[in-house]
Amino acid sequence: MAYSLKNSPGHLLRRAQQYAHDLYSTEVGASGPTPRQYEVLHVVASNEGLSQTDLVLHTGIDRSTLADMIARMMKKGLLSRKRTKEDARANAVSITPAGKRMLTAANAKVAKAEIAALAVLPKSQQSAFMKSLRAYADALDKMAEAPAAAKKSAKKKAPARKKAKRKAKRR
Repeated sequence: MAYSLKNSPGHLLRRAQQYAHDLYSTEVGASGPTPRQYEVLHVVASNEGLSQTDLVLHTGIDRSTLADMIARMMKKGLLSRKRTKEDARANAVSITPAGKRMLTAANAKVAKAEIAALAVLPKSQQSAFMKSLRAYADALDKMAEAPAAAKKSAKKKAPARKKAKRKAKRR
């Protein structure tokens, strides 16, 4: 089968993302949050004290990128973080008053950009398009969860394997 841009999921997704990003940038402007910053502010505002690990799961932003983003957003005074009482290794992230102001100022603009992104499709196709995008994102989330679950399972099995090896050596 010959390659075709019109049938390339990667190409079509990039085109759609570029259009959505252009709409976002036009509406929100350079002084507002980037799309990813907006996502982080929105999730943190809705889940005060969320750990950085949970924030990775909620946003789909990889761990190292998110850690850098949070550090930059803290320097801008948009977020704060502190160690959790339950786990001294985990950081709980909170939105600051400045972060709430930025989020509030961007909300209507983001909504307008998202409505415009869907408006290129007939109303009769918008719901199915969003359903397909959610299904795609859910499938990606499940793929990301599978290696993590496999690692946890392997860690639980490791002590049993070590114990079996020790028994075998004693025989």
